[in-house]
Amino acid sequence: MRSHLLNETTAELYRRSVTEGVERVAAKLASTQRPHTGISVDELAPVVNGIDLDRPLEDPAAVLDELEEVYLRDAVYFHHPRYLGHLNCPVVIPAVLGEAVLSAVNSSLDTWDQSIGGTLIERRLIDWTAARIGLGPDADGIFTSGGSQSNFHSLLLARDEACRKAMQAADRPLAKSEVLPRLRIFTSEASHFSVKKSAAMLGMGYEAVIAVPVDRNRRMDTSVLALELEECASEGLIPMAVVATAGTTDFGSIDPLPEIARLAAEHGTWMHVDAAYGCGLLVSPTRRHLLDGIEHADSVTVDYHKSFFQPVSSSAMLVRNRDTLKHATYHADYLNPRRMAEERIPNQVDKSIQTTRRFDALKLWMTLRTMGADGIGSLFDEVVDLAAAGWDIIDADPRYEVVVRPQISTLVFRYVPADEVRPDLVDEANLHARKALFASGEAVVAGTKVDGRQYLKFTLLNPQTTTADIAAVLDLLASHAEQYLGESLAVVS
Repeated sequence: MRSHLLNETTAELYRRSVTEGVERVAAKLASTQRPHTGISVDELAPVVNGIDLDRPLEDPAAVLDELEEVYLRDAVYFHHPRYLGHLNCPVVIPAVLGEAVLSAVNSSLDTWDQSIGGTLIERRLIDWTAARIGLGPDADGIFTSGGSQSNFHSLLLARDEACRKAMQAADRPLAKSEVLPRLRIFTSEASHFSVKKSAAMLGMGYEAVIAVPVDRNRRMDTSVLALELEECASEGLIPMAVVATAGTTDFGSIDPLPEIARLAAEHGTWMHVDAAYGCGLLVSPTRRHLLDGIEHADSVTVDYHKSFFQPVSSSAMLVRNRDTLKHATYHADYLNPRRMAEERIPNQVDKSIQTTRRFDALKLWMTLRTMGADGIGSLFDEVVDLAAAGWDIIDADPRYEVVVRPQISTLVFRYVPADEVRPDLVDEANLHARKALFASGEAVVAGTKVDGRQYLKFTLLNPQTTTADIAAVLDLLASHAEQYLGESLAVVS
């Protein structure tokens, strides 16, 4: 079995095995005609469950043949121009090369003695991103597994900062457990669910999150935020954090960051910006101004695996003041003893809520060193331009109503029949259209609810997608919806 270990004696086997795997994937990418096959859970599950994991195939070629059957054939391929579903992007080749390198070398980014150059590369990329945001000379951060972890980490720091200040200002000794019930988080009703989930995991409960209404452009209504912050203070509660979103999951809307920053500063409140989606604007040659105000944040979430065209996972959280990262620091004698910090040995685990971490920063490094920031930004600009053109198409189509003109690259819309039909049937028709389209494998779209009604959603992150693709998918959706309504109304009559 030692023959399978990657080392100096098996380097040639590694080369052949990886090459064969790459060739299989390349052939699949070259021949893919639609985003996925439309296979159902009931069809595929028995095949996967029928494999005896205690009886290995031994031959790598046979394993790849089996993988074709259980994964490659039916995978959802985000590179296809008619994948218009979730926030999944096609990936750039330099990043995939980086993925291959980091997997083989297998550095762990928790301590210096496990990563050496990897530590320095990650730190350089954190500094680069912080500079793009404008956080100032004391900024720092860490790579994470994704936006949800970045939001959680940021709110952990915000919580402990709020507790520290409250206990420091109290006229009697306070326990942290006395402060926690008084903490409140303010975020728009269109923000990511991870804000509420983080509050629960931080011991505050879902009820600690105050959902601020949005305006007609689905941006946080700052006039309401101002009132909520005042009410919070008047009730003796503590505004722990205001979470602004730069690119909401459903609408791609960007909250009014300068005004939110002003209100947060007035109330001495931590400002976190969830820019998991909108971070691509940091490298946009034409639209960086849409993030004006983000430089005032105390913490920021970025997801390179959304709008920087990186493979999952590639995310980071950044803070204005590196000292706040100490709230997540723990020194273990067997890993990162305190003396290492005194000796200025750069252990990334000192900043992270993870211990073992992949060298995901390498993918972004390879991308920047090959394409440059403008190269990434121009790709993101293409999908934003496409969304604007898509809005014109849907807005002019009498079969659909579209919710809001996009700020980034998301379009939320709804099929509306020409004849008057019960609202619940229209909801069912839209839901059916999405499911039927997915089952066909011809395209993938997302769905959501707006004001309690069922809507469809295009999340455009592929520069290869065209307006012709958008028009074709709209026709497919309308056909499925019309068929459903026709059959439903025939049954009723």
